[in-house]
Amino acid sequence: MSSDSLRYKDKVTIVTGGSKGIGEGCVRVFVRNGSKVVFCSRNAEEGKRLETELNEEQGGGRGPGEAYFVQCDVNNGDEIKNLIDKTVEKFGRIDCLINNAGTHPSRKTIDEFTADEFTDLFKLNVLSYFIAAKHALPYLRKTEGNIINMSSLVGTIGQEGATTYCATKGAITAMTKAMAVDESQYNVRVNVVSPGNVWTPLWDSEAKRLGDLAEAAVQAGKDAQLVGRFGTIEESGQLCLYLAAEATFTTGVDFILSGGAELNYAKKNQIKSVANLKT
Repeated sequence: MSSDSLRYKDKVTIVTGGSKGIGEGCVRVFVRNGSKVVFCSRNAEEGKRLETELNEEQGGGRGPGEAYFVQCDVNNGDEIKNLIDKTVEKFGRIDCLINNAGTHPSRKTIDEFTADEFTDLFKLNVLSYFIAAKHALPYLRKTEGNIINMSSLVGTIGQEGATTYCATKGAITAMTKAMAVDESQYNVRVNVVSPGNVWTPLWDSEAKRLGDLAEAAVQAGKDAQLVGRFGTIEESGQLCLYLAAEATFTTGVDFILSGGAELNYAKKNQIKSVANLKT
């Protein structure tokens, strides 16, 4: 790819939860399109490995794109601020913040979830986005940059055994729209991406946890989409790159990345049978 065709050359991007899954897909796509990408995770070994791999691809960090890893637990507001500070210290600006860090608990009923578990999940999945945006916005306003918040299709359509998770993802979408209104005066765009079934290490581990039912679970995951397969982390990154680089007349929009999973009639009567498989 020539330097002239790079879609986010010399722009500075932050990706939370960037060492694996959808976050990794964003880091790879943005670096390969010329961005200076600062990404974080709690796992330093995974983060440094990805940083080294991508910088070697870019000619030892001398190419148009660059990866820079910062260890950060987004449950800690001070560490999030440090992530923002280190980005500005190294690159002098911020053009895009991709809030991605989060998790999906194993499925169980509302009777089995505790209030403390819900509080902890909200802190990770929602509050960390708020804190990162709060600290990044003074710099994003200077560059007229953008924020991309990673939500989920199930924040809109619901999901069996995921009351707390769906609630956090719905909150992200609502927060994005309100933030888009406030930040429009600074020409900062704020959008949300809602993936459906994207193949990630989390999906893999949850399937394997089902033992003999793992293969059936993966097939059901594929069958949920009209296109008959999982999405990829790179496809997730490509949508985020489009929002950051080209969608300059777009703000406050929820982009569904689902392969058509929300279309057509689903087999609703299977909810009880799926629940029974777990007992």
